[in-house]
Amino acid sequence: MTDRPATPPMPAPLFGKLAVIGPGLIGSSILRRAQRDGTIAAELVACDIDPTARQRVAELGIADRVEADPILAAADADCVILCVPVGAIASVGAQILPAMKPGAILSEVGSTKQSIITAIAPALRPDIAFVPTHPMAGTEYSGPDAGFATLFDDRWCLLTPLEETDPAATAIIETLWHRLGARTRIMDPAHHDRVCAIVSHLPHLLAFTICGTADDLADETRSEVLDFAASGFRDFTRIAASDPVMWRDIFLNNREALLEMLARFMEDAQAMARAIRWGDEDFIVDRIERGRHIRRSLLENRQA
Repeated sequence: MTDRPATPPMPAPLFGKLAVIGPGLIGSSILRRAQRDGTIAAELVACDIDPTARQRVAELGIADRVEADPILAAADADCVILCVPVGAIASVGAQILPAMKPGAILSEVGSTKQSIITAIAPALRPDIAFVPTHPMAGTEYSGPDAGFATLFDDRWCLLTPLEETDPAATAIIETLWHRLGARTRIMDPAHHDRVCAIVSHLPHLLAFTICGTADDLADETRSEVLDFAASGFRDFTRIAASDPVMWRDIFLNNREALLEMLARFMEDAQAMARAIRWGDEDFIVDRIERGRHIRRSLLENRQA
């Protein structure tokens, strides 16, 4: 009789209590994965000021406790993750930091970093580690029903710890994101904002603008645009369906990097326009080939 190999023991949960403030797409996906995984937290706490969202979280059963007051949610948590809009992260963080227990970790998932770090800095405590993060995953949907447990699988989560952040806390948050399914990279906050301006923020700005241009066309033409939209335009409309408050905050909080990338794009767009006007076939083909190369690279990197 052959003995079966012993099943390796499940790792102990990283946290006794994990509080997620803002159980929208990202927050509810964290809760779902943590609930499914069993190695992230022994107890999951969700918090939202919106009673409808709280009721829905309770109905979905994705948290052990649902709170209306972020101070109550954070007070006894070993880790608090702020999943609120970028413009609210610093104010919510400042509200809960005095109530957090010594040794706890505060994190957040905003799409910009320098503005958040600058705004929250006066409220930070030396006995609370602050580890900003940015999971590069999402859809155009929002709210507790939008989340799913596999949202972060094979996606990047960028960590931008402060110089004074305890490396042990950064390592714990990195382990958290690995258990959530993500790949991780540690990055300087300023570099993060420039990278995200080109790969995320500018594409959304263009999508909102293109859809606005289509909507401003004469009624007859606009109807035809909607009737005969090809896949390229449909892709823009999917991006443009994203939450307006969230993206307003992102644009305003990363304005310098975004405006820099927008200026560079406008120069490149003008160069393409000149090539089309003067029939510069080589220039046009070169730009198309470069786009094809980027697409192949995304596929090889499992990001498409």
